[in-house]
Amino acid sequence: MTPATKVGLSIAVATGLYAISYGALGVAAGLSVWQVAALSLLMFTGGSQFAFIGVVAGGGAPGAAFGAATLLGVRNAVYGMQIKSMIKPRGWRRLVAAHVTIDESVATAAGQTDPAEQKRGFWVAGVGIYVMWNIFTIVGALLGDALGDPKVWGLDGAAVAAFLGLLWPRLKSAEPIAIASVCALATILVVPLVPPGVPILVAAVIAGVWGYFGRGPSNEGLEPDVEPHASEGKAS
Repeated sequence: MTPATKVGLSIAVATGLYAISYGALGVAAGLSVWQVAALSLLMFTGGSQFAFIGVVAGGGAPGAAFGAATLLGVRNAVYGMQIKSMIKPRGWRRLVAAHVTIDESVATAAGQTDPAEQKRGFWVAGVGIYVMWNIFTIVGALLGDALGDPKVWGLDGAAVAAFLGLLWPRLKSAEPIAIASVCALATILVVPLVPPGVPILVAAVIAGVWGYFGRGPSNEGLEPDVEPHASEGKAS
C-alpha cells in the first residue's frame, strides 16, 4: 500500500464518520431520510450541506438555502482547475473527478510529490470519502429520526454549532477574524429585517466585497514573494 493510498483511506474513514452528524442534523432540520441522502449523493460537499440544512433549520426558504450552499461550493470550482492540471483526467473520468473534487481529495493529491501518487491519492480519498460519506449519512439520518423531537436533544441548534466548527479553524490571522466579526455584526443587524436564510447571503456579499477591495496597492508588493511558493506547491 503506497503512502498516498494510506493517507487517502484514513481521511476517507475520518471524514465519512463525520457524516453521521450531518445525517442526524438533516432530519432534525425537517428533511426526510431520503432527502438527506439525496443531498449527499448529488451535492457532496460537506460545508455546503451543513449550510443548506442550517438555513432550513432556521426556517429559511429553499432558495435561500440553495444560495448559501452554492456560495460555499464555489471553492470547488477553483480546486477543479488545479486538479485538471495535476491529474489530467480524460473521458468519463472528468465527470467523476469533478464530483469528488473536495477539500480532502485535493489536499491529499497536493501533499504528494510523485505524479502517480498525486493521482492515486486524489482518487482514493475522493472516491473513498464519497462512499463512506453516503453510508454514514444514512446511518446518521436513521439515528436522528429515531431520536424524535430535535429540541429535546438540542439538535435544533446543532447545525449552527457544526457550521461554526467548520469556520473556526480558518480564523488564524487578524484579517479573517475582522471579516468574520463584521459579517457577524451585519447578520445580527439584518436578521429582524429579512427572511430567514437571507442574512447569510448578506454576510457572503460583504465578505466578497472586502476580499475584492482588499487587494489594493499595499498588497501588490507581496505577490512576487508569495507566488513562487504557490507555484512550487502546485508543481509538486
